[in-house]
Amino acid sequence: MSTPDLVLLLLAALAAGFVDAVAGGGGLIQVPALITGLSGELPATVFGTNKLASIFGTGSAAWRYARKVSLPWAIALPAAGSAFVFSFAGAASLAWLPKDVVRPLVLALLVAVMVYTLIRPAFGVADAVSPAPTFSRQRALLIGVVLGFYDGFFGPGTGSFLIFAFVRWFGLDFLRASSAAKVVNFATNAAALAYFVPAGYVLVGVGAAMAVANVVGAQIGSRMAIRRGSGFVRWVFLLMAGALILRVGFDTFQS
Repeated sequence: MSTPDLVLLLLAALAAGFVDAVAGGGGLIQVPALITGLSGELPATVFGTNKLASIFGTGSAAWRYARKVSLPWAIALPAAGSAFVFSFAGAASLAWLPKDVVRPLVLALLVAVMVYTLIRPAFGVADAVSPAPTFSRQRALLIGVVLGFYDGFFGPGTGSFLIFAFVRWFGLDFLRASSAAKVVNFATNAAALAYFVPAGYVLVGVGAAMAVANVVGAQIGSRMAIRRGSGFVRWVFLLMAGALILRVGFDTFQS
């Protein structure tokens, strides 16, 4: 790999770590950079290397949030557990479920999420009333099932969907929702790697170098989110939702 390509990948990993730590959507930056820098590699290798870089950034962001924010473990851990199992199932289903069927639905959901957040200025600014503990665990397991499978199979916007789900169905503010989303994202990344690594679809050297940059970006992003609060996370969330709509919309109408 040439030096300019490596520098591009490291800068992309840094930016992706920052964005992902705040509001999800880091893959919008990191995956296209990997496609460019690893143009001679199989798509599976691109995605496997992306997961290796991402898991360290996600893990480091989750660690910082856990130290500074009251992280809702009672819902984050059940969601992470079911997400791990179904993320692996989603990755394994790539061969028989066409992505073209999924893109229009994802596009519609992203638009709905963005509109809902925009028309409710108080949405996610402060914690609301949470559902009963048993009901919370059931909802958390269901979110892990649905979004875990989605992340393993398709992926774009998983972090943003997780944040929206934690705000909408658990009454969390955007900051605590982002912290919970990192725990679940760590589990889905680990499940994907459990599929990609044995199959030989990870470039360890490139992924490890990008992981360092991703961790730096994640630490900066999580620190800024903690300092500036839910209002900052909300606006970054809206920006990333808009970017995801453009990306998924372009892919949908080009196919």
